[in-house]
Amino acid sequence: MGWFQYVTQRKLIATVLVIPLLFGLTACGGNISADRDDSKPAVAQEEKTSKKMRIGYLNVMDDAQTILAQEAGFYKQHGLDTELKLFNSGTDLIKAIVGGQLDAGILGFTNALSWLDKGADIKIVGGAQMGYHSLLVREDSGIRSIEDLKGRSLASQKQGSTADIVLNGVVLKKAGLTRTDVQMQYVSPAVAIQSLAAGKVDAAFVFEPYDHMVRFTSKVKSIYEIGKDWPFPCMVVITSGKMTKDNRDTVNRMLDAQKDVIDMLQKEPQKSAALLTKHFIKEESLHSANGETISAAKVVQDAIEAQTFTWSITTDQSERMQEIANMMAEQGILKQQIDVKQALDLSWQAQIKP
Repeated sequence: MGWFQYVTQRKLIATVLVIPLLFGLTACGGNISADRDDSKPAVAQEEKTSKKMRIGYLNVMDDAQTILAQEAGFYKQHGLDTELKLFNSGTDLIKAIVGGQLDAGILGFTNALSWLDKGADIKIVGGAQMGYHSLLVREDSGIRSIEDLKGRSLASQKQGSTADIVLNGVVLKKAGLTRTDVQMQYVSPAVAIQSLAAGKVDAAFVFEPYDHMVRFTSKVKSIYEIGKDWPFPCMVVITSGKMTKDNRDTVNRMLDAQKDVIDMLQKEPQKSAALLTKHFIKEESLHSANGETISAAKVVQDAIEAQTFTWSITTDQSERMQEIANMMAEQGILKQQIDVKQALDLSWQAQIKP
């Protein structure tokens, strides 16, 4: 995958030298979850047998767990011989799971609901990350609240994405607005922050690491972050129903690794950033509009610490997922109302000691 580069005015040099051009991403992104414990893996691994597993991922901070689990050797520690496959969109990733080309992946749970709506055999087997989407504006825009967006231009992900669903169902609704009250531009996160920095749009609704990167390299500020106001589970571990029936031990090993890597993200963000940075930022350092310099690894570390990574799915979270499913039906994304419980298989989680 190439690196998307742009320059706006003088000092915005490094912002998107470091950003992969990822169109059609369905991703999310607030403080790391404290629901960790140090209990042992739920299922003892069969050390003599290495299980093969094909895992899909997106090159975004929301999928930091998958990338770090491979880089830090957690999959290997849990007896998995993994083949990681990079995708440019959550849609393509889940298509590969449905089609049998992948065994599992971390992506937005709304993807799972869309395919359940089509009759696909999909299961959500674990948590990954709570939603993080920041509403950014230029400091000189005069925009101080969501209400001020009326009649202004806003860049966000494509219609039907997780970002679009919560933008319309939560953020704009909170201010009494609808998508028709703003001038929507549906673009990738990289293009959204490029457009914001260049003054081509008035606001952008993006996730990490785009939020921290553009706030450092350009004169923009956040006026709203949905994870603080309306926390919701966004990224989850998804596999097929067939995989849970035929290869339960393999799925459990992957989830054991997921639990361990989230523990590392929580306890060792600096060490985690050192392993992750090369996947997100090409340059060693970034330069701000004020002439300051910061290491790329520090930007990634800050992005990690801003996120809420969590391996569990609580009752409250599943209820919030149901709220979003209802929004999807109201917005015409789903043909019918879906009971989220049909998609959940939390048998691995149930074995974890409290």
